Amino acid sequence: MTKKIFLLFFLLSGFISHAQFGSLSPASEISIITIGPGTELYDKFGHSAFRIKDSLSGVDVAFNYGVYDFETPNFYTKFAQGKLLYELRVDYFNSFFQQYVSENRWVKEQVLNLTPTEKQEISDFLWNNALPENKKYKYDFFFDNCATKIRDVVQRVLGNKLEYTDDYLPKNLTFRDLIQQNLNANTWGSMGIDIALGAVIDRKAKPIEYQFLPNYIYEGAAHAFIHRDNTNEPLVKATKVLFKSNPMPSQSNFLSSPLFILGIIALLIIYITFKDYLKKVRSRYLDGIIFLFTGLIGVFLLLLWFATDHTATANNYNLLWAFPISIGVTVAVVRKISSPLLKRYVFLLLLLLALLAIHWISGVQIFAIALLPLLIALAVRYIYLFSILKNPHSPK
Repeated sequence: MTKKIFLLFFLLSGFISHAQFGSLSPASEISIITIGPGTELYDKFGHSAFRIKDSLSGVDVAFNYGVYDFETPNFYTKFAQGKLLYELRVDYFNSFFQQYVSENRWVKEQVLNLTPTEKQEISDFLWNNALPENKKYKYDFFFDNCATKIRDVVQRVLGNKLEYTDDYLPKNLTFRDLIQQNLNANTWGSMGIDIALGAVIDRKAKPIEYQFLPNYIYEGAAHAFIHRDNTNEPLVKATKVLFKSNPMPSQSNFLSSPLFILGIIALLIIYITFKDYLKKVRSRYLDGIIFLFTGLIGVFLLLLWFATDHTATANNYNLLWAFPISIGVTVAVVRKISSPLLKRYVFLLLLLLALLAIHWISGVQIFAIALLPLLIALAVRYIYLFSILKNPHSPK
């Protein structure tokens, strides 16, 4: 729905304006809507929303916390810096629903077991939250997203009466584990996420924190209870499958996967290193490419850590293989005559790779499995460089 249509929606829909400030009828229902994953990386985790349906007043709308405005000034800069504001939007439910049907994403509805007072409180909160002065919020993938908003609104209204059980949950999963449940590890998107996100997401998530993912909002609601009059009533009174998606053929291609591509690059580095070893020479431009490539990635990761508001990009030990200072050493490493300092720097790079292995084995941070061939190749290359740079005046 375009911005103009959305504006017209509010101007012409008098009954919705009335519902914003009026009372729900006894026939009203409030539901949690869960949408399955899509084909794009940003759709892989699914989506969550509220639905308010009141057949007597004719209201049937979706409250969608997952909206941002592409016309925001400096949109991409703010997105990269973690400063982009998301907002709550209200859509006709049918329009909202048809969007996901057209994307072949399953849609499930959980009608909540609420008293008239509780339904009215959620309705009032959502309509008030949708006002222009209230609708924007600072998005956080793990702690303030379209799914956590659903959980937080329900908890806000029900308070201590609401109890989430966790005996059905898989135990001791980290945030990274939870993310990777929705991804194929040998994809560029999965590898990119593992490289960009730091060790902060390798801590164990609390059961309630699983609900940053829409699927766990769905499961959490399905296993939750409301304490009323010394009895436990289920939070969900009815579950409906509104749309069942059609299975899509797998589009994965190993020949274009990161493990294959980086494996080929790693073999090439090792092969050139072996030839250099036999000839007692050094392919200086290969070293220049390695230093430039890893250094650029390191600068990017450093900026994600210190120059953005993203909480998940802190403490990123991918910097141990993608060391930013390597950019400044690129010119020195392509020279025929090397400085003794270059040998010491290569030794530092070897120490950093050893630290990376320790961090990986100890679980401080889990790294992308597709990186393994490249990391091995870097270690091989650095060991050879260190050995041949012992005599800075030896043939190069």
